[in-house]
Amino acid sequence: MKIAVASDHAGFEMKDFIAKTLSEKSYDVLDLGTSDCSSVDYPTFADKMAHCILEHQADLGILVCGTGIGISIRANRHKGIRAALLYSDEVAQMAKQHNNANVIVFGGRTMDKDDVLRRIDIFLNTQFEGGRHQKRIDLLDL
Repeated sequence: MKIAVASDHAGFEMKDFIAKTLSEKSYDVLDLGTSDCSSVDYPTFADKMAHCILEHQADLGILVCGTGIGISIRANRHKGIRAALLYSDEVAQMAKQHNNANVIVFGGRTMDKDDVLRRIDIFLNTQFEGGRHQKRIDLLDL
């Protein structure tokens, strides 16, 4: 599985931690930036991620900003992107099971590294249920 990661400056450390950990677990990781803690605009990196996912350059995207809120909002403005802010274990499961999210999002300043890794694992080990949920997903991009 190829996983793309991106962040703004506030999410840089968490993004690098996620990328390193996923690489150690033998995932193919594509880092879309940012490359340090210098101030940048999160919409730029949400847009890079959206294009990456929509052009099938990666199977899953992971975005990080300070809280995860702003970067989620921007990512979800792209038709075909379903970005979910995984603020709990239950949400990590439901984001895949019911929403088939293709981008998952974390807050670099608001979330614990162990919680983030656990939620990534939950998400990756959950299957999309399809059925009635697919009908609802189809309605998102009308």
